Amino acid sequence: MTDFSPESLSSIGPKEFSQLVKSTPDSKIAEVMSSDVRTKILDEVFNRMPTLFRADRAGTTSAVIHWIITGGANGASDTYETVIENGACTVTNQPVREPKLAMTMDAVTFLKTVSGDGNPMMLFMTGKIKAKGDLSLAASIAKLFDIPKA
Repeated sequence: MTDFSPESLSSIGPKEFSQLVKSTPDSKIAEVMSSDVRTKILDEVFNRMPTLFRADRAGTTSAVIHWIITGGANGASDTYETVIENGACTVTNQPVREPKLAMTMDAVTFLKTVSGDGNPMMLFMTGKIKAKGDLSLAASIAKLFDIPKA
C-alpha cells in the first residue's frame, strides 16, 4: 500500500484510493489534511468527480452542491462546487452559483464519504456532516457517482 500523499493519489485508481483511506488511521489522514498538501489532495479528489459521474443515473437532476471542507490552516475551510446539469458534472474550487445543497464536514469525514469508507447517512445523523438545503438530494448523491467499495 502506498503513502497518503498527493503524488500517490494521482497515480492510483478509485478502488486503490478507497483501500488507502480505509487502511490509513484517521489521525494520519487528519495530519496530512491539515498540512500544506491539503489543497493538492482535495483538488485530486474533486478533479476525479466528473469521471466517476453516472449520467445514466442522473436523469433530469439539476443541482449545484457546495462541499465545505473544514479544518484547513488556521481554521480555514475549502469550498468546492459540483454542478450537475444536462447529464454532466463539473467541479470548481471557485464557487459562483447559489447551492441547492451545502454540506459541511471535516477532511477526514469527506475522504471517508467519497471513498465509500463512511456511510453518509450515518455521518449526517451523528452530526459529522451538516447539510443545508435539499436533503433529498443529499440522500441521493452517492448513487450519482461510481463510489468504490473497498
